[in-house]
Amino acid sequence: MSPKALKIALAASVALNLFAIAAGATVLVARAKVEDRIEAQQRPARESSLMAVARKLDPQVRQRVRETLKASALAAKPDFEEARQKRRAAIDLADQPDFDPVRARTLLEESRAAEIRGRARLEADAVQLLGTLEPADRQALSEILTRRGRIVVRDRSDEPEKKAD
Repeated sequence: MSPKALKIALAASVALNLFAIAAGATVLVARAKVEDRIEAQQRPARESSLMAVARKLDPQVRQRVRETLKASALAAKPDFEEARQKRRAAIDLADQPDFDPVRARTLLEESRAAEIRGRARLEADAVQLLGTLEPADRQALSEILTRRGRIVVRDRSDEPEKKAD
């Protein structure tokens, strides 16, 4: 083999090895990202339910927290319903033979805007509520500001209180 052929073979081998190393690194990074996403999805939304946290509060404070969060959820409900309705309309539009991408994009933007309005209302009400609480109660309820999971407030005032022993 001539020296010129050896140099070409060596250059090709180096290039191939660099390509293989880059591909391997890309696979490892992508795999790590996928594993992080899967782990994040499997992580529970909250350590405990909001009402389980609220049970630790003084009964008068607990009742006020329940009433305030319930009122907030009811006030934000139309925004979330609008968001779901707009998203369903965009999905239905995608099923149509005469698909209008501009209209679908508009519906999805309106859906996001409605969801953001609802979330902003819930967060503003939560911050206002937290501002009225004592530090220990505020610390216990600070989980309501987490973005993971949904805050579902059910009025269970007719159920007997469970005693923690």
